[in-house]
Amino acid sequence: MDQKAQNWAIVVGVNKNSNLLPLDYAERDAESVRDFFRELKFKQVYFFAKGADPIPADEGGSSSAEPTFGELTNFLDRRFAAPFLKPSDNLWFFFAGHGLRVREQDYLMLRDSNPGNVDRAALKVQDLAAQLRGSGRAISFLSRQ
Repeated sequence: MDQKAQNWAIVVGVNKNSNLLPLDYAERDAESVRDFFRELKFKQVYFFAKGADPIPADEGGSSSAEPTFGELTNFLDRRFAAPFLKPSDNLWFFFAGHGLRVREQDYLMLRDSNPGNVDRAALKVQDLAAQLRGSGRAISFLSRQ
């Protein structure tokens, strides 16, 4: 019996980082992508941006949707601790904000990321991809930097 594929998404928009020049449209672009995914009736769209509504937790309650290194890594650790997607499901990841390449590695810069200490305060794209693969499916990355 075929199960209908469901789409899931994580959308992140970061205009301001205290260590980098501000961006004007990253949060707006992320909001547009979030709205588009919602129109397409995605099962869940996790949206991280300044002032965004809290992220609901599967076990009840919620967590902050501020796009900081701590908040996003805590969410990823909880949500992707075990596979949860069916084989037919899709997971999308969209990031709008600053990116940085250091020592041949790509990083996503969050609100509190420090370009001088990316190993401890920025999302390493390679590690993020590996963690998202823990959902049980291949992933699609979309970015606007």
